[in-house]
Amino acid sequence: MRALLSGYYGKGNGGDEALLATLLQMLPPHVTPVVLSGNPEQTRDRYGVESYDRMAFLPVLQALRSCDAFIWGGGSLIQDVTSALNPLYYGGLMTLAQQMGLKTVAWGQGIGPLKRPQTRWLARQTFAGCTKISVRDRASAALLSDWQIPCILAPDPVWALESKPVPGLWDLPAPRVAVTLRSHSQLTETRLANLTRALVDFQKATQAFILLLPFQKSEDLSIAEAIKLHLKDVSQIMCLEDPQLLKGVYRGVEMTIGMRLHSLIMAAAEGCRCFALSYDPKVNRLMEELEMPGWDLANLPDDPNLISQTWIEHYANGDPLSSEKIQSLVDRALMHRDVLSEALTERGLGYF
Repeated sequence: MRALLSGYYGKGNGGDEALLATLLQMLPPHVTPVVLSGNPEQTRDRYGVESYDRMAFLPVLQALRSCDAFIWGGGSLIQDVTSALNPLYYGGLMTLAQQMGLKTVAWGQGIGPLKRPQTRWLARQTFAGCTKISVRDRASAALLSDWQIPCILAPDPVWALESKPVPGLWDLPAPRVAVTLRSHSQLTETRLANLTRALVDFQKATQAFILLLPFQKSEDLSIAEAIKLHLKDVSQIMCLEDPQLLKGVYRGVEMTIGMRLHSLIMAAAEGCRCFALSYDPKVNRLMEELEMPGWDLANLPDDPNLISQTWIEHYANGDPLSSEKIQSLVDRALMHRDVLSEALTERGLGYF
């Protein structure tokens, strides 16, 4: 059986690459993956899979025709906040796959925000036509419930991604604190300056070595470089493109300060204290579900001293998730694997 995987892959985003790596890890052994990617050559080399340019119409159409199943592969694909074209692209592919008679799976989805009536209508139609659906948060499950569309609710699939140890990490000074910030309209120059000042004070107080981890170079690297100027000898920028290594970094980190959803999930999964800086409802959902401390960027304190003191307090007295809680989240995240197994049975395709 061949399955076409569609997501925000090959775009240098650590979180989306982690979703792809987890999806490949969870696919049933009888399924051969075919991946649509922004960088097909890199995707082929990294994962050893067949891959095609996600924006090349004819190769995408040919790939669809050669496959038995189509999978939306995790994350916030169906939302119209970053772009109104987003749901049109993914929804268009799903509609085409459904019309061609493929088994269709919406896997590990975080749905919304959906601000426009037309994108809400498209989302409802495409989800209703899916063979199986799994979602990663309660708000997405509630939306599908309102639409009377059945789904499985489980934690983000990346909880279950197998991590790898990072060569050389243990040679860096300890203790270590990881920081991941991304460019966003809410991360204004003033707020970035306040966070940087707070980070300098936090480092002096804790004597921690600061690991600056860009999850997407195009969005995060320039911010990491700007922060490093103020933390010259007590920090390092670490760019890791293999998602299993990226998750593995957090094995050797005491605390994480993160904007990106998957920086927080990976860190929490590896038993690291987390402090969130939210720019998106999906981060707020994670904060609520895990009782994770943090601020909405829009409500970030103006006083760098208050920020640093809050971080110091959490560093000294905050608790990571218990090993039992982590294991529970990992076990439940494996429900996304069960959805794939049930949807992609050979029996359903007449192989027996």
